[in-house]
Amino acid sequence: MYQVDAFTNQTFKGNAAAVVPLLEGWLSDAQMQAIALENNLSETAFLVREADGAFHIRWFSPMTEIDFCGHATLASAFVLLEQGLAAAPLTFRAAAVGDIQVHRQDDGLLEMNFPNRAPERVNHPPAELLQGLGEAPQAVLRNRQAWFAVYEHEGQVRQLAPDLAALKALAPLDVVVTAPGVEHDFVSRYFWPANGGDEDPVTGSIHAGLAPYWSERLGKTRLWAHQASRRGGELYCRVEGERVHVAGHAVLYLQGSIQI
Repeated sequence: MYQVDAFTNQTFKGNAAAVVPLLEGWLSDAQMQAIALENNLSETAFLVREADGAFHIRWFSPMTEIDFCGHATLASAFVLLEQGLAAAPLTFRAAAVGDIQVHRQDDGLLEMNFPNRAPERVNHPPAELLQGLGEAPQAVLRNRQAWFAVYEHEGQVRQLAPDLAALKALAPLDVVVTAPGVEHDFVSRYFWPANGGDEDPVTGSIHAGLAPYWSERLGKTRLWAHQASRRGGELYCRVEGERVHVAGHAVLYLQGSIQI
């Protein structure tokens, strides 16, 4: 097992993910969930190489299997390349999102190719969302993953102290709050009490929805994003039609063996 800090070039920043390359096929779902709970990280990714060279990837939070996770995909690509287990470009395969291509750029960034999951505006958001946020947003949108609450300025996003019990009632959807950035094109925070924990440090998958929204609003296809959690993370986004490219750095924290 490898533990990697994703969307950062500094240890103890970004979002930590565990990566478990499985050389002899899948463990049972119960074993993988138990390992993820034991790790107690946002996600643990499990990888099995398929006949065509692609890696089937599954993601588990401490609570449940997750359909789509960006930071653990970035961490998995980093491990495969740095440990010499595969060569770039990489293909990851997941049931909910299909094939995810990962390329290594000249500057060392690892760029993932996601489906465009642009959110749609909601005129009558649920009461639990507004109650949980506390401070009313300018606009509310949603996609298949989360509710999007859009605020006027970065300070509101940073200072928000949501009622997580109220947000948990929105399951299976999570909640992302976002605003224009001071130094970055946009900032965000991500709350997922129903699926993984209180606040996710850096959420790659939600940028498949955030980047298209801010791309249209700001009139640009390349965006620099910051997730304003306590650990913080940097994401470099590029919107191209039905695909969204999300790139970041990663650093290795530890490696070891799991005893089952």
